[in-house]
Amino acid sequence: MAKVLVIGAGGVSSVCVHKMAMNAEIFSDIHLASRTKSKCDAIAASVKDRTGVDISTYEIDAEEVPAMVNLIRKIEPKLVVNLALPYQDLPIMDACLEAGVDYLDTANYEPKDEAKFEYHWQWAYHDRFKDAGLTALLGSGFDPGVTSVFTMWLKKHKLKTIRQLDILDCNGGDHGQAFATNFNPEINIREVTAPARHWEGGEFVETPAMGKKVAFDFEEVGEKNMYMMYHEELESLAKFVPELERARFWMTFGDEYIKHLTVLQNVGMTSIEPVKYQGREIIPLQFLAAVLPKPETLGETTKGKTNIGVIATGEALDGSGEKTFYINNICSHEAAYEETGNQAVSYTTGVPAMIGSAMMVQGTWDGDGVFNLEQFDPDPFMEMLNQHGLPWNVKELDGPVGF
Repeated sequence: MAKVLVIGAGGVSSVCVHKMAMNAEIFSDIHLASRTKSKCDAIAASVKDRTGVDISTYEIDAEEVPAMVNLIRKIEPKLVVNLALPYQDLPIMDACLEAGVDYLDTANYEPKDEAKFEYHWQWAYHDRFKDAGLTALLGSGFDPGVTSVFTMWLKKHKLKTIRQLDILDCNGGDHGQAFATNFNPEINIREVTAPARHWEGGEFVETPAMGKKVAFDFEEVGEKNMYMMYHEELESLAKFVPELERARFWMTFGDEYIKHLTVLQNVGMTSIEPVKYQGREIIPLQFLAAVLPKPETLGETTKGKTNIGVIATGEALDGSGEKTFYINNICSHEAAYEETGNQAVSYTTGVPAMIGSAMMVQGTWDGDGVFNLEQFDPDPFMEMLNQHGLPWNVKELDGPVGF
């Protein structure tokens, strides 16, 4: 059993802490900290009501490294689970190094002043964590996270090599709002409005944001328009599956979302450049995020399902030639809310954060340095997905994708 410190108090954190409390044989002592302690207290109250487990809560600014170090040393956790904003990854990693504790996150670092997210900033910490005898696990969410584990499971059990890979992220849920994002609005909109990039021919190829649209029929959801985007697991997959000829990431968006986002972008509300307003500087996107519905409030009204998975084509392990496999998870928004009080987008990230934490504190995944999920045995992670609310299915397709 292990003591853990979770940083952040959004929907993903809520799911992760609820699931940790439901696995007391792994997580014996759970601590939760955020800039807004009242949010931590609300999560703790829900956990107590649903599971009977007590959660200790704290107020902390995760970008203040000395304060983070003091809190870590006070609690003495085995693992710090970073479920805060991606801007805060590096300060929390610095604090973990100074305090001598392992680290986990679900999304890679991006600077506040540039809509750019890459792993190189965090990979640069490898030697420091290795020399300290500590482990940092990056991207233990769904995408990135589970999609990488899906890929490595296929490579271990079905495909000797992977030639083509497509990651398909479909949210078929309806929250009843005119416009809202299902995870942090600032991060969501920065991702969607950034230029698309995909891996092809040994390099990343950049195309205009939302420039390629494909209709796809998702099981238990129906036909949805999905758009090619850049997502961080493409970077780690290109590194750890070196034979990849092409890798792409696709996400579904409804027409109403696209319409509202286009208008907001046209009038400058998605900009991250400071503007002067009534004598003070504000960031338009941060202001927009403040007035949009909070993702953690959407659980009660969201109906429908998510369907997220990967389609991989390559040389079959059994020597039968080229094969294509589709491995995915389908998650109900209503079921996620009933269990944890959160919608499925938070659930599909929070559960893998709990599972990655379990892999680390139990010593199932171990090593000194900075690692991505592709570098570890996928089997125990895949087993826990089935046990803890994210069951997966795999099937062989007739051939490679035609889009």
